[in-house]
Amino acid sequence: MKSVLMIGLGRFGLIMARRMTEDGNSVLGIDCSEERANAAAQYLPNVEIMDVTDENALRSLGVEKFDLCVVAIGDNFPVSLEIIVLLKDLGAKYVLARAGRDVHKKLLLRNGADYVVYAEKDMAERLAVTFGNDMIMDYIQLGNDVGIYEIRTPASWVGKTMAQMRIRTTYNLNILAMKRNNKVIPALHPDYAFTAEDGLYVMGNYKDINRALK
Repeated sequence: MKSVLMIGLGRFGLIMARRMTEDGNSVLGIDCSEERANAAAQYLPNVEIMDVTDENALRSLGVEKFDLCVVAIGDNFPVSLEIIVLLKDLGAKYVLARAGRDVHKKLLLRNGADYVVYAEKDMAERLAVTFGNDMIMDYIQLGNDVGIYEIRTPASWVGKTMAQMRIRTTYNLNILAMKRNNKVIPALHPDYAFTAEDGLYVMGNYKDINRALK
């Protein structure tokens, strides 16, 4: 279980805070709006109304004690930047922030944020990958063009074994697991024969994935 400070209880912050609470984490939600704080109180056990651009107010929270501080104010870049700088000055261990633009993401990272999510862009890219290729069912980006892809088994692989296909050598891809009847089976044996019904979890570069699926 982690202790989390969630600053900003708009749609993004509230969804994240609710999910983290449901998963057993201890979340303190903060917002300067009484309306948003009251709405969040229906779902979160700990909510406070506070102007966190006030350094003394922020210090009173003991930010250094939280495992994770989230700045979920993506629509007000100057305020997000100010809060991140204050959090780091006060000893925050790890700061995750939301950005509304690419340039904001770069600036937040340069000024103390440990991780920045550009939610709209990240979701748009994920949808482009999953809906742009009928063979790709889901996708998790790991960095740059590398990700884990849930794919349908290519017709040219069906009936052949892992050893015969030599996926790593031929396509520069790693097969992590197979999915059959909604059950994930990891560490496939070299004698496993591909079937049209099974899905596969594959890690690699997007260009290599596309090449393998043609």
